[in-house]
Amino acid sequence: MKNFICIMCPKGCHLTVDETNEYKVSGNSCNKGVKYGKAEATNPIRVVTSTVRVNGGNNFLCSVKTTDGIPKKAVLEAMKTINAVQLQAPITIGDVAIKNLLNTGIDVVATSDIQAI
Repeated sequence: MKNFICIMCPKGCHLTVDETNEYKVSGNSCNKGVKYGKAEATNPIRVVTSTVRVNGGNNFLCSVKTTDGIPKKAVLEAMKTINAVQLQAPITIGDVAIKNLLNTGIDVVATSDIQAI
């Protein structure tokens, strides 16, 4: 049995997932909890948010995030890759900072605009 707090809505249901019974989920108040509980027990993913350095006159940081969740076990390696990136100003929200992060098929994109100096 694994226990989770569901994050799919503000209720924060306390879920129990029975791994020996086809990942049966209990404690949920909606179907979103079932989906979340099964996914969290079998293949947890996380959206990663961070910052990257920006060249362009001053030492700026640009906020970035993955376009979707990546496997939780890959987050530390992803952060090493993200921390090594330097972008060139100007940057627009949605610009791809890293294409296909760790061969996951997920990109890292800018979430802020940075003007060139």
